[in-house]
Amino acid sequence: MDFPALGLGTYKLTDPETCPAAVATALDLGYDHVDTAQGYGNEALVGEGLARADRGADEVLVATKLDTDNLGYGDVTETARASAARLGVDTIDLLYVHWPAAGYDPDETLPALDALVDEGVVDRVGVSNFGPDQLETAIERLDAPLAAHQVEMHPLLPQRELHEYAVEHEHRLVAYSPIVRGRVADVPTIVDVAEKHDATPAQVSLAWLLAKENVTPIPKSATRAHIRENYGALDLELEAEDVAAIDGIDRRHRVVDAPDAPWNQP
Repeated sequence: MDFPALGLGTYKLTDPETCPAAVATALDLGYDHVDTAQGYGNEALVGEGLARADRGADEVLVATKLDTDNLGYGDVTETARASAARLGVDTIDLLYVHWPAAGYDPDETLPALDALVDEGVVDRVGVSNFGPDQLETAIERLDAPLAAHQVEMHPLLPQRELHEYAVEHEHRLVAYSPIVRGRVADVPTIVDVAEKHDATPAQVSLAWLLAKENVTPIPKSATRAHIRENYGALDLELEAEDVAAIDGIDRRHRVVDAPDAPWNQP
């Protein structure tokens, strides 16, 4: 399967009815990618949504992420199988290292990912929230190609260095929090572009990301209206001047942060 242009994020979707309904709705509307994580506590609910949808899970790229407590070799291989069982899939299409936390050791974690690929438990591997040096090490150590790097990315955090790296090394940059949890509606440049195209600010933010090479946004939404609205970004073609105007926004905001995150290290 080619890497889909747009995905559904499921962070904090833990309600036993809302989460499966959102996943099934997204897939039935045409989404080809669903993203979750062991740490979200909703893999089984995402699996229920996959089972409810009119499309088979084999038509969708299903991604999950290893919890920071599960990065030792044995923990990686054991918990990945448990994730597959909860998701109701034979093979996890994409398995990420969620964070390069204290338990992350490239010599332990990455060989385990390779073993899972060799055994058919996982199809593709990725990393998330890595710094450039950690990313380079992962690419060097993995036998399997690095398929994706998932990071926060949006007009207020354009991630230019990591994007250039993704294009150079031919992996996907998967953008979480792509509409800044609604804050794009407060950015005048984005509002102006939205009014110009009779679109919403969320659609403009997503379309800006979609216009970037090798970028896949994964907006989270729990309601059918917002899931449909976000999907409409695929039909919004921004003009070069629109993209340039958004590229020129100098306001910066990071939604997800932590003192030990790679970008906060000296």
